[in-house]
Amino acid sequence: MKKWIFMAWMALLGGQAAAQMTPIGTWHTMDDATQKPKGEVRISLNAAGALSGVVEKSLLPVSDEDPLCNLCTDDRKGKPKIGMEIIRGGKKVEGKDVWEDGKILDPSNGKNYSLRLTPIEGGKKMEVRGYIGAPILGRTQIWMRVN
Repeated sequence: MKKWIFMAWMALLGGQAAAQMTPIGTWHTMDDATQKPKGEVRISLNAAGALSGVVEKSLLPVSDEDPLCNLCTDDRKGKPKIGMEIIRGGKKVEGKDVWEDGKILDPSNGKNYSLRLTPIEGGKKMEVRGYIGAPILGRTQIWMRVN
């Protein structure tokens, strides 16, 4: 009996650890210059089974930045940055804890980039890579999991 309880306990712990190796959840985006949190993005799965990331709130004390995405060139042009979907698409790479084939919008410049998301450190952090063309032609930010 003790053996079964121990095995069930280990399976539960293993399942919790694996569940965190996903981009789904709420993340603090980080300011490149200060390395302090600047916003929160909630990532979820949409009805098509692809990722969707929405800006939940700004964490900046005062923003000089325009609250609208006037530099956007698609359906988000002129829309508020808070509540905006900045991640569209992205699916898990089979056999890896990596999500690709999506797009990420930088609302500060209105540009869309190809996207790669890689949870690290047991899912407490995530490498967010935006690039044009090949992944080598881009930049990576580290986001911190909120929940």
